[in-house]
Amino acid sequence: MQDSNRIAKVIARSGLCSRRDAEKWILAGRVKIDGKVIDKPSINVTDKNTILIDDKPLPKIEEEKLWIFHKPKGCITSTDDPQGRQTVFDLLPEDMPRVITIGRLDYNTEGLLLLTNSGELARHIELPSTGWVRTYRVRAYGNLNKNKLEDIKNGVVIDKIKYAPAKINVERSNNKNHWITISITEGKNREVRKLLEYTGLSVNRLIRTSYGIFELGKLPVGKTIQIPQKTLYDSKVLK
Repeated sequence: MQDSNRIAKVIARSGLCSRRDAEKWILAGRVKIDGKVIDKPSINVTDKNTILIDDKPLPKIEEEKLWIFHKPKGCITSTDDPQGRQTVFDLLPEDMPRVITIGRLDYNTEGLLLLTNSGELARHIELPSTGWVRTYRVRAYGNLNKNKLEDIKNGVVIDKIKYAPAKINVERSNNKNHWITISITEGKNREVRKLLEYTGLSVNRLIRTSYGIFELGKLPVGKTIQIPQKTLYDSKVLK
């Protein structure tokens, strides 16, 4: 950090949390600059400032990194759970640095989950303007309604929520059982399930196979792989 940057951005770059959460921490009085509690996320800081979170020094800002994790079914995308359910962080390697997830996958959704040590990078990738496509393979049950499938391809409003056009391909069908590939760009809450429920289908398995340029491939369930830094720079994920 050579120039001045907003304090919330600096906290996010440390990997402690997202920029949005950093702003909440500041408003809650958890952040100090040079010994003084601050309450405005817009304050700028430089290398010369001492930043404390809950009276602990801000971790050293490291090079931004990205990992792919093959999330299994039956765990949550959160650091903890009041119900005591297993989290994705319980499954990460012991030598894994502090990371946060980029977006979320539901408890019963499997597949590719991106992890990063940078809240700022997470925010950039999650922004709708980035336009990264998320692709899923879905096993669903029910009668195919071709008209409603066309609605989804053109964009549809469900329960007063507008969903952008999605790409859908029915891979194969056996009576009322279907394997479907669907690609979306927004990643709204339970979007794929809601889109297919709109067509009358019941989703019984949901696997994210790719996110942007990154693919799950043959990565075993529960395993993690770091994306090479060269790939991140060549693809302009990092600049």
